[in-house]
Amino acid sequence: MRRVGGLLGLALLVALWWLLADLHIDGGTIPSPWRVLHTMYTDGWALYGPNFRVTASGALQGFAWGNGLAIALAILVMLVPPIESLATQLAILSYCTPLLALGPIILVVFGGRTPTVFLAAMYCFFTTMVGTVSGLRSADRTSLDLVRAYGGGRWQQLRRVQLIAALPNTLAALKIAAPSAVLGAIIGEYLGGIDSGIGVALTAAQTSYNVPRTWGMALAAAALAGIGYAAVALVARLVAPWTAQEVRS
Repeated sequence: MRRVGGLLGLALLVALWWLLADLHIDGGTIPSPWRVLHTMYTDGWALYGPNFRVTASGALQGFAWGNGLAIALAILVMLVPPIESLATQLAILSYCTPLLALGPIILVVFGGRTPTVFLAAMYCFFTTMVGTVSGLRSADRTSLDLVRAYGGGRWQQLRRVQLIAALPNTLAALKIAAPSAVLGAIIGEYLGGIDSGIGVALTAAQTSYNVPRTWGMALAAAALAGIGYAAVALVARLVAPWTAQEVRS
């Protein structure tokens, strides 16, 4: 039923898009879906393939770094509670700081594709850390007391109880982080200093006023974000199938 609802929503969205294109809203800057798909077919894999791979690579690296650091910091908070205030402030700072202001600084200092990876990681960090900390704290108190009664310390409680309890929240956060990493990577590409990627191709299409290609690149970015979300969801289902019911409940 959920899949039928999703397909129906997608069909309605495409119908609305087609209607707005036929009505020439905003001076005809909204091309029809058919025109966009035709342009994408004409441009072909020669344009989309390399740019898609480059952006996916940057997003994947940022996803790994950002989530790895977030999960590590969340675990450290559980093992060393006094640092929680500092860790929380760090997470909030990463979330509230205008990343477009940091990006040019990273570009000047490191150059290359570092800003792409950096922004992708920053877009992941806050969500995953908060989700993981929340999950670690959701552990059953009776189970924690049982481990403590048998002489287990914080590490044993973490390893035997809290990490398992945190899986639903952490995996849910990772699903959100996957599209966020794609967004961060594309914004990093907008800063310049590189010659390929979906962000670069979008900028080039906008500069040349190629509206259908701009929409095509936007669809490619949405597809990449969707693939990232679906991939994490599949891994979650394979690694911890019981979390799907826990998240829904």
